[in-house]
Amino acid sequence: MCQHQPPCPTADSADREAALLVAHHPEQGWSLLCNGVLLFEDTGELLPNGQIIAPHRPLGTDQVVRAA
Repeated sequence: MCQHQPPCPTADSADREAALLVAHHPEQGWSLLCNGVLLFEDTGELLPNGQIIAPHRPLGTDQVVRAA
């Protein structure tokens, strides 16, 4: 599916989110990557085979430092 050189990671790869954007719709909360993965703003994903990846926000957000 990907025409980029070097090719983007496949939808089955652990680094699938590193693929380039094909479509970006922040007003609707989703983006489409060139490997067919749909990314949602809540960090969930829908793979081309229909598999759902649950939202996976970064850990350690309880230690946010605020400016004085």
